[in-house]
Amino acid sequence: MSLTVAVQMDPLETISIKGDSTFALMLEAQGRGHLLYEYPADALTYEDGSLRARARPVTVQRVEGDHFEARDAVNLDLAEDVDVILMRQDPPFDMGYITAAHLLERLAGKTLVVNDPANVRSAPEKLWVLDFARFMPPTLITRNMAELTAFHDRHGEIVVKPLHGNAGAAVFRIGRDGSNLRALAELFSETWKEPFIAQAFLPAVSEGDKRIILVDGEPIGAINRVPGKGEIRSNLAAGGTAHQTALSEREREICAALAPELRQRGLLFVGIDVIGGMLTEINVTSPTGLVALDAFEGINSAALIWDAIEAKLARGYARG
Repeated sequence: MSLTVAVQMDPLETISIKGDSTFALMLEAQGRGHLLYEYPADALTYEDGSLRARARPVTVQRVEGDHFEARDAVNLDLAEDVDVILMRQDPPFDMGYITAAHLLERLAGKTLVVNDPANVRSAPEKLWVLDFARFMPPTLITRNMAELTAFHDRHGEIVVKPLHGNAGAAVFRIGRDGSNLRALAELFSETWKEPFIAQAFLPAVSEGDKRIILVDGEPIGAINRVPGKGEIRSNLAAGGTAHQTALSEREREICAALAPELRQRGLLFVGIDVIGGMLTEINVTSPTGLVALDAFEGINSAALIWDAIEAKLARGYARG
């Protein structure tokens, strides 16, 4: 079955194909005979009940510096011309991101969007995870300095980060002496309107932060991201390195608890972060890690995701 696939993403020209999960998904789709289009989130247009995008037909290949060929952009009616949309633009999870999710939500029952945009919108990585607080480290979300100081006093060492940040940006460790805690809180409050998040520091981060990939609720594997020297951030974008790993019983318990919710919410491709057996984030916006996982495990994780997408279509999700 040949599908028409539109990928809502950051510019194809700018991606690094060596480790990009979106590119891996596009390659697999093309290999299955699916037709590919790509467009940025700001190319969406709604008019009189119709949602369309100015999108480029593309072909892709794993050749550095020559990884795609694009033809002239066309107007796609996203309800009539497209079978699957991959919502793959990177955060920040700002009003532009949220607006795009609102618009794509209008395709429900017509075109399959992965991940489901209504639930992407209602499940920010550092907020929805609070539904599973029993698996989390001690966590505080606040803009109140007194609350932050008391939390630091209780836990000694903490990590402070923006609520809607990504890729390890603006993540700070505050030591037991509390140096710079007030100045950091003031900076966060001036920079962002929303509260920020603080968590008890987990020394186990030095041994790695596991990114576990789940497809339709089932874990397909994990990579262990180890921080660089002098760092607490293990994100690959922040200098962390990926290592092979296996899931512990505790991590399988976390995945099992998440699975029914992920399926119910249409969150088909998800990456969760676990440090020392503690769940810290549930990544649903634009999860990464497929290429590194494949290299370690000898699997084709993009194929598993497309198997799940095609199975969902076969069950009659999209337009009749």
